[in-house]
Amino acid sequence: MNIPTDQQRIDARQKPKSSVVMRQDWSHLLFLHWEVSPEEIQGRLPEGLFVDTYEGKAYLGVVPFFMEKVRPSYLPCVPGLSWFQELNLRTYVHDKHGRPGVWFFTLDCDQWLAVKIARMLFHLPYNHAKMSSTVKANYLIYKSQRKGDSTEQVFKYPETLTNKQEAEVGTLEFFLLERYRLFSQRKNGSIYEGLVHHQPYQYEYIEKSPQPTELFSLCGFNEPDDAPVSAMIAATVTVKIHPLKKST
Repeated sequence: MNIPTDQQRIDARQKPKSSVVMRQDWSHLLFLHWEVSPEEIQGRLPEGLFVDTYEGKAYLGVVPFFMEKVRPSYLPCVPGLSWFQELNLRTYVHDKHGRPGVWFFTLDCDQWLAVKIARMLFHLPYNHAKMSSTVKANYLIYKSQRKGDSTEQVFKYPETLTNKQEAEVGTLEFFLLERYRLFSQRKNGSIYEGLVHHQPYQYEYIEKSPQPTELFSLCGFNEPDDAPVSAMIAATVTVKIHPLKKST
């Protein structure tokens, strides 16, 4: 097993050579992270994937955001289908070659067709949820309630960035944000990987105030009692999605 090097993390930003299967924008991104035991994370990963750590620490991230202009690369956007909200719980992993990526424990979404397509084509653990958003006094109020769950999660964060910056290589922010590979698992146990490409995030720190952590318990983790150790918002990025392939 190889540990990711800084160069591997930088190389992940390069434009993939494979074809583009989908295009979309990600906007109003909120990144909330809590420290979690690396051993606890490793125990929840499939064989062939390894917890990725920063200075010996592992993280779970709660990420609410908006999916916009979602469509296959060869088709136009469709009103009512190409815009929706998404909320995920994720951690950071690498494969035996040291290639860094993201592992999703859940992805909640308010677009039923997107849920079905993502489950079928990308083997990702999507769940349908009732979601909405409003803006009050320059703050975004982002609400989500998973189908079948009684708890409504309400996130509050600045609607726009005022002091954009790009993460520097070697920092915690670079470790948490700069992820261009996702891993998923088919029902037969096979691990797949898919690449995405976009410009590096332009981010801004926000106050580390308490935020909903219901996704932790929904995924079998203990909910943290404290505020996140890292809280950031990021500007909109235009994203190209590349096809899944079996991880080797």
